[in-house]
This record gives sequence, structure tokens and C-alpha cells, in this order.
Amino acid sequence: MRDRGMLTAFGRELEMSHPTFCPTSASHRAVSRNFGVGSQIIHAPTTLLQPLSVKPGSHAKYGLAPDGASAFKATTNDYDYAVPAIASIIPSATGSSWEKYQKNFADEEVEEKKITPLTDEDIQVLKTYGAAPYGAALKKVEKQIKEKQQSVDEKIGVKESDTGLAPPHLWDIAADRQRMSEDQPFQVARCTKIIEDEKGDESKKKYVIHVKQIAKFVVQLGERVSPTDIEEGMRVGVDRNKYQIMLPLPPKIDASVTMMTVEEKPDVTYGDVGGCKEQVEKLREVVEMPLLSPERFVNLGIDPPKGALLYGPPGTGKTLCARAVANRTDATFIRVIGSELVQKYVGEGARMVRELFEMARTKKACIIFFDEIDAVGGARFDDGAGGDNEVQRTMLELITQLDGFDARGNIKVMFATNRPSTLDPALMRPGRIDRKIEFSLPDLEGRANILRIHAKSMSVERDIRWELISRLCPNATGAELRSVCTEAGMFAIRARRKVATEKDFLSAVDKVIKGNLKFNSTATYMQYN
Repeated sequence: MRDRGMLTAFGRELEMSHPTFCPTSASHRAVSRNFGVGSQIIHAPTTLLQPLSVKPGSHAKYGLAPDGASAFKATTNDYDYAVPAIASIIPSATGSSWEKYQKNFADEEVEEKKITPLTDEDIQVLKTYGAAPYGAALKKVEKQIKEKQQSVDEKIGVKESDTGLAPPHLWDIAADRQRMSEDQPFQVARCTKIIEDEKGDESKKKYVIHVKQIAKFVVQLGERVSPTDIEEGMRVGVDRNKYQIMLPLPPKIDASVTMMTVEEKPDVTYGDVGGCKEQVEKLREVVEMPLLSPERFVNLGIDPPKGALLYGPPGTGKTLCARAVANRTDATFIRVIGSELVQKYVGEGARMVRELFEMARTKKACIIFFDEIDAVGGARFDDGAGGDNEVQRTMLELITQLDGFDARGNIKVMFATNRPSTLDPALMRPGRIDRKIEFSLPDLEGRANILRIHAKSMSVERDIRWELISRLCPNATGAELRSVCTEAGMFAIRARRKVATEKDFLSAVDKVIKGNLKFNSTATYMQYN
């Protein structure tokens, strides 16, 4: 850096004192040679250059000539040239005057100064910057609290415990047993009615509770219970001595009923359902629109539909549409299989249905999907042996929950079955099931659309004639068409190919749809048809 600065100053003074030495005209450029030193270009007439030595590949240098005069040595790939007698051109360029270039253009890289470490006093001064008016007082209080907490931990013996318990030598099991025997547990009751005060005082309300298999009592609230925490029909904990409501309890719901809730949204959308466009629109009107746009029904003054029955042959997309509805809405989705409600003990199925709707009422919006409802919703009959009485009790409880004395709330119900003729007429009446949606076999366009949907995730060749392949699958369901796509992929795997061809799909149709019957379908055959 220092050499470059000195060279630049030298070139500037040379240009100012002798303009002819640094030519600008075309004639001077023709007889001059350019020499580059770093990023600087020096123009010097060839008549002033004298070869010093031959050093191919060397770099440009400058220094003193052998006769003591200042000289510049420019190096090319072939020769080293020097400029002699510069003292005669610029007398001030020699001797002590050369020091001004060294002084003005010193090395830009300044030598790092030695860093002096901060003392404790300096650190304390820096800590005061930005401190709030009460910062010191707050830190003092926090420190005292921390010390108190440490002292308490040491006394109770949990300082070195990973589990938060005292060490075993500090346990007093006998005293704990005596204390537990003295403390009586609360008695579980149900609040059946709330009696309001005549003056409207919230603290003087009376509550009617029913203790199972004992009696009914009119009680008051305990000291730690707020009147807003108690509602009619809620389970409460009652003191055995004073008979006061001491604790509100959550609804009792069986674990098997809680597990029916679908936590994660399915990844199926309406675009993944093919061949049933009309059915999807009807289902959205019944289930999705009342949940997403309830103001439309309020403006018209009508109650939205409460349920829908999906019926049709197996594999036509009934459960698939239910999964798409669960993905579209933010409501809680509960999926119930009909056989799960058939229990061994008397009354268990009805209890599960009742707890299922109790859990659904606690949600902001809920969709209950009963798959294979014909397991519990069959028509009632008397066979003389009483074998189906338990199933009929479960269905009667379901009918009561759908349209009984208590309001259903914002709960939408969907039933799916393959045998609609076996269902009880009381279950199918309007008000309980408002819309009956038939899922029939897809037509030609629907089958082609289903094949395209399943082929999206596959590696297939272009220009496959899906309409012609769907024409070879008459009366096929969506499940059978999906099996055709799977078998086409298996044929490609057997042939060690990465792409499924149209011939693979034809072979899959021959295997899945036609079964064991031989069906000679080739590309040539389809070309002429």
C-alpha cells in the first residue's frame, strides 16, 4: 500500500511538471508503452526506457538507479525497463524531498493499538447506563426473594431432588395416612335446578342437587365457589357434613367416547372426490354452509338442516365425502362406527350415545359421523327372544338425542349405510335426518375424473386416453377404479419401468374389472374404437 501511494504521487508530479512525458495524443500513444503496477498505469516514452535485465514473469518495481538517481523500473513479461536521469527532469524527486511522498502516503494499515482491559469501576459505570429509576431496588428485592426460596427449599428437603419430593428419610407415612382418613372426600351430586333470589342477589341463590341413591337437597355454595361456575345439569362436589357445593366437576365421559374425536384434519379435499359432484353440493348445503355462513339462514328466518343420510353401494365415496367435510370446516369431527355402540352389558350402548352428545355440546361446533349406522339403527321388531332389545335401546337413545326434549345445539349429524331399507322410519323422519343423499355408481365422465385423480400422484406417460379406459370399466365404483391404478403401477414395477404406460392400465382393467375372463384389449384395438 505504501509503495502504491508513493508511485501515484510520483506519476502525478511527473505529469504536472512535464506534460510531454505523459503523452495524450495519438502519436505519443503510438510510441509509448503502458506499464501496470497494481491498479496504476504509467505511460513512458520508449526512448527513455533502458533494458536492465530479462526476467519473464516478474513484477514491477521501483527504486534507485546504479548512478544514484531515482529511477523507475517497469517489468513486462520479456524485459525490465528503467527511467534514468529523472533527477534532471524532476530535481525535487531525489534526496530528502522524497520523504514527503513517504509521509503523505504512508501505509493505510494502521498498526493495532494495545487494548486496555476495563476495570471493575468502569464496568459499574457502564451498568448504570439505561437503568430505570427503580432498577436497583427491584434487583435487590429479586435477590432477597431468591435467597428466601433457597432457604425454604433447604428446609423442606427438595433442593437436590429431581422429582420434587422430599428425601425418603423425611417421609412420615403414618401421619399422612391419618390425615387422609380424617379428610372426608366430596360426594358427587348433580345440580338439577337453580332457585333465583327474589331481589336478584347472586349470593343468595339456592341450588337443588340430587345425590344418587340418597335424596335431593337444597344447598348453597361454598366460600370458594362463584355463582357463575354452577349451571343446571352440572356435576358438583358436595361436602358430606354441611352439604354445600364445594367444587364444580366436569362432565363424566367414557374414555372410549373421547377417543372417537378426530384430532387431526384429514388430508382429503373436495377436489379429491370424483364422480359425485351433485352429492358434494348437497352435502355442503346441509353441513358446511350452516357452520360457515349461519347468517344466511338467520336472514331468511329458517332453521338449517340438522343431518344427512349418505347411502349407496360400497366404494362410491360416502366416507370419503365425510372426510372432505371434516377438512373443510373447523368444527370438531367425531367419527363413530355403528358396531362400537353394540355393547355386552345392558344400557352401555345408550350410555355411550348420551355421553357422545354431551361431549359434542361442549364444543363450539361439532360434526358427528355415524358409519355403518344399520348396526344399531335397524327397524324395531319383536322376535320373542329379546335378543335385539339392547340394540333397540341404543337406537331409541339416539332418536331422543337427535330430536328430543333438550336442544341439540350446533351439532350436525351424518349417517352412512349400504342398506337404507333396513333403517327404522322413526330415525329417518325430517327434523332428525333432513336430507337423504344417494351415492350411485359414477357415469363415464365421473369414472374418467376418478382415474385422473388417482393418477395425479403416479408417474404415468402423457396422452393416456382416460375416457377410453373408463369406457372399459362399466358399472365400476370409485374403489375399483383406484384398484385399477394400483395394479397398473404394479405392472410397471414388474417390467422394471419408472413410468406406467397405457398398456399397463389396460392390463389392470383386464385383471381387476374383468376378473378371470379374458379380455383382449390392445392399443390397436382401442385405436379403431
